[in-house]
Amino acid sequence: MDLPDAIDRCLAKPGTEETTPFGPEVLVYKVAGKMFALTDPCSFPPRMNLKCDPQRAIELREEFDGIIPGYHMNKKHWNTVTLDGSIPAELMAGLIDHSYELVVASLPKSRRP
Repeated sequence: MDLPDAIDRCLAKPGTEETTPFGPEVLVYKVAGKMFALTDPCSFPPRMNLKCDPQRAIELREEFDGIIPGYHMNKKHWNTVTLDGSIPAELMAGLIDHSYELVVASLPKSRRP
């Protein structure tokens, strides 16, 4: 999966908005005002930070060189995923979905999309 496909997957999630709270160089994807993904589209290789269950985050980091603790994020709950083709597209799609679902599950029912 390349960065445009990953961004499209984020934006396809119900209630998602793209924002730039850290400046125009960082795209942040939020649901109900809570961040579930972010990326710098000018970075090379492209990378995306995604929220992740802590135990699963550790397992993914051990299995894939392209998944590391979240850059500038809480390393227990966030991974940085390199979009250089080393991560299977199906897995990347699942990681985006997982991140979104973690954030939605943390929202009060009245704020869930």
